[in-house]
Formats: sequence, structure tokens, C-alpha cells
Amino acid sequence: MRQSRGNVQSPSAGLRTYTFGPLSASEEDDSCTRHASLMNSPCYRLNRRSFLVTTSSLAAAALWSTRALASVVTAPKFSAYPFTLGVASGDPTSSGVVLWTRLAPKPLEDGGMPPDDIEVSWQVGEDEGMTQIVASGTTIANHEWAHAVHVEVEGLRPDRWYWYQFKAGPEVSPKGRTRTMPAADVLPDRLRFAFASCQHFEAGFYTAYEHMLREDLDLVVHLGDYIYEGKAQDNRVRRHLGGETITVQDYRRRYALYKTDPALQAMHAAAPWIVTWDDHEVENNYAADVPEKKGVPRPRFLRRRAAAYKAYYEHMPLRRSALPKGPDLTLYRQLAFGRLASFNVLDTRQYRSDQACGGLRQPQCPEALSPDRTLMGAAQREWLLDSLGKSTATWNVLAQQVMMAKVDRAPGEAEVYVMDQWPGYEADRRRVLKFLHERKVSNPVVLTGDIHSNWANELIADFDDLDSQGVATEFVGTSISSGGDGKLIVPERDRMQSENPFVKFHSAERGYVRCEITPKHWRTDYRAIEYVTRKGAPLVTRATFTVESGRPKLQS
Repeated sequence: MRQSRGNVQSPSAGLRTYTFGPLSASEEDDSCTRHASLMNSPCYRLNRRSFLVTTSSLAAAALWSTRALASVVTAPKFSAYPFTLGVASGDPTSSGVVLWTRLAPKPLEDGGMPPDDIEVSWQVGEDEGMTQIVASGTTIANHEWAHAVHVEVEGLRPDRWYWYQFKAGPEVSPKGRTRTMPAADVLPDRLRFAFASCQHFEAGFYTAYEHMLREDLDLVVHLGDYIYEGKAQDNRVRRHLGGETITVQDYRRRYALYKTDPALQAMHAAAPWIVTWDDHEVENNYAADVPEKKGVPRPRFLRRRAAAYKAYYEHMPLRRSALPKGPDLTLYRQLAFGRLASFNVLDTRQYRSDQACGGLRQPQCPEALSPDRTLMGAAQREWLLDSLGKSTATWNVLAQQVMMAKVDRAPGEAEVYVMDQWPGYEADRRRVLKFLHERKVSNPVVLTGDIHSNWANELIADFDDLDSQGVATEFVGTSISSGGDGKLIVPERDRMQSENPFVKFHSAERGYVRCEITPKHWRTDYRAIEYVTRKGAPLVTRATFTVESGRPKLQS
């Protein structure tokens, strides 16, 4: 059995042994009652059999804090069940994965935890019953980080499923299921994942996640707008707590509210997630250090951004390399599924120039065409191009936020573009497409969220020449719930496709997008539900597209 002290790679002396003992019949019944709302999923059927965990000392607790090490409570007593926000995993590699949870017995009351650091044990098993433990250890839930736990497990075998669980004091978390990526030199037969975005809590129920839970997925990719920052509104399906999020406490409460949703918890526990953010994790349409409300002083907005970034890290299964430093958090990164697929995860909010031309939908004014404007920032752009240039993957994925295709929204001779999207940052858009075209990057596929609608686009070398060569494909996924009940036919769909012949599909239903990749083909299914303002919406596959390896054309 591998032994580890949380994020520390080598155990130190002074090992102690803990037993996750079986509960009495009354305690087990109480546990089942507490978790009855968490979806009828194998990930949430608790089995608290005895198992042994060997742990090391608490030498690295200070990793979570800039202050001196405070006392660590090793046998806490909680006012209520502390794992109310569930468990999650993310950023898998061929040898490890990040495990996440947060202690919050009163999740909507600032967590309900005392100002103490709490020792948390964890373990990883090869079977759901947790009889074959392959890694275990302890870590610290630090009160300055909302008692969140991030464990970077290493030493696992590539390309296989594992189960994991946490324990704090007498309480044991739900089980989660996760997996490792295939080895770097292996070409897998298949990758199956879904991507999603935009899950406004007040706008509707997360029925889409209930359906996603039944898919046979290796990964989930979330493209942003995990929370919405606005104040509570009347006459909505569900209700935010409090006003607009400004402080770190505000953002923590908002994440806690969203994470109490049983469908979201169950999907997090079913497979590892790769996450990035968009704008609503801070404020609608913010750009780097420029807020939407232009009268807000820059220092005040950066304080808000620092609070938002800290709460985001606290609630996501991210590695220590993403630990925020004030208003800065490095989120762009690359993850590989063997030689089959490389995921380049982008951040198009933190480094972008302010939106151009004085509005969200405008003709491309000279400002939008300026070579000095950027959506990604110079450092991220160079990192992306370098990663793409060196990639040996069959499929090269850009997991990002806003639509890259240059879609004209005006009829006839007039031209109108959304300035918040890549056409408002034309120089960056052209640089990326030119690089993909000239360097002949293998099978580029762009995944996009943000706009609460489905699109399937062919990305061509020159959008001023609609007959130019295709260089990539773009799949835009609709929202989980944002926008409320959707619709299949949008009034302007036919005109939109006639104005933009590279647009092959467009709808505005809610749902998610399922993708299956093999060495020869990419298949995308637009999985749609008709309503979110009440529960129980059925699932349909509204459209399917395939892409042949080496040929960036959409085939329906």
C-alpha cells in the first residue's frame, strides 16, 4: 500500500494507524437517511466497512497557510454531517489525480466550522467496496481555505478506474469514482467525455446532470459559469442566498449553495472533471482587471477578483500549481489522454483586453482589429502555440469559453459580431487559425460554452473568404440551466446559416454535449432536454456530427 501525507510526496517518520470502523445499525440507518437525497447512484451508496489506513505525520500542514502552523484537531466533533458538499476529482494524469472535498456541516452558514485546522484522512481503492486500498494518507482542512481539501495522489496505475473516500473524526464521506489517463506512449481505442457550462441555479434544475450520470463517461469538461454572481431574484425556479457576491464569504456561500444540488454532486463523484472558468465566477463580462461596472475603481475590483479566485480554487479539484496568489490564478494547462487526445485548457478572462467598439454586438471597428488586442494574453498564447506545435496527439482539443467562429449576426450586407467573443479579438483569432493551418496541427477541435445555445461550426483559414480551406471544427455547447427553458428552433437559425455557411447546426435547448473519440473518428452528440423549470425532462439526441481524422469537415 502506498502511504502519503496529502500533497507531500514522501512519508515521514512517526506513522500512526487509523481504523475506519463499521457503524452501529442505528448510525448506518442515520447515514442512509442523510444521503437519501444524493441520487440513487453507486457512487453514493455508502459502504462503511472496516479498513485500515496508514498515515504519516503532519509536517506539511503549513502548505495551506502563510501563517505559522496552528493546532491541528485530529479527533474533531461536528455539529452535523461535515461532507454536505460531496466529493470530486479532477486533472487526472497517467499516474495520479486530484481528490477534493470540503468540510461544511452548515454549508449555507459559512460552513459551520470552528476556526481550527482539521486532520482529514483519505484513501484510494481498486474496488468500490474499498477492500483493496492502494493509496492512503492524511491532509489538513485549513480554516483559512474554508476547510477545503485537495489531495494530489500519485503512484497509481495508468488507464484504470479507482474509488476514493475521506474521513474526518467519526464521519466518512460519500465514495467517489475516478480514473487515471492512459500512459503517454499508448494510443487508446476510445475516449468518451461530455462537456457542459452555464448552470444558473435560479434559472432551473440540473436535470441534464441526472442524464449525464447515466452516460459511460471517462471525463467531464466544464467550460465555465459554474456559479452566477447576481443577487437573489424573486419568482425564479430556485433562489440565490443574499445579494451580489463581492467578498470571499459571499463567493463561498454561493459555491456551497450550488454544490448542495444532488445531481451536481453525483456527477462530480462519478468521474474526474477538467474545469475552467468564464466570467460569472467573478462578474459578468469582466475583462482582466476591468469590471463590467466601469465606475468601480481598479483596486476594489482586484480585491473582488482575488476573493472570487480564492473561492473558486477552494471548491474545484485543482492542483497546488493553481493555488491563487491574490487576484492571480494560473488556470491554463494541458492534459493528455495518452496519444489519442491532448486537452489545452484555456483562460480567456483573466488576461484579455477590454471588449472593443463600445458594445457587445457591433461591426468590427478598428479597435477590434488592432494587433495589440488579446483574448489570451501573450504568455498564454505563446504557451498554447508551443504546446500545439509540439503535440503528437491524434486529436488536439482547445477547451475554452467563447465562440471562435466569426459569425455574422446581421442580415444582408450589414455585419455585426459579438465583441465578447473571438471576433472582438481578431488578431488573436487569426494568429491561432493561421498557426493551425500552417503548422498542420493534427485534428484541432475547439470546445466552447458561454452562450446558452448549441452550434456546430467549421473553422476556416480566412473568414473573409468563405471558400477558404477548413482548418478545425468547433462544437459549442448549450447551458445546463442558464436561460431557463430553451427551444429547438431559434427564429434566426435559417438566416444565420445562410449568412454563415460554415455554421452547420444551431439550437437553443438546454443540455450538454457528448463526445466519443477514436483514432479515426470524432463523434459529437448534442444531448438536449426541453425544459428545466420543472423536474423530469426527458433526454433526446438532437443532432450528431462526425469528423474524420485528417479531414476537418462536419458530417451529419
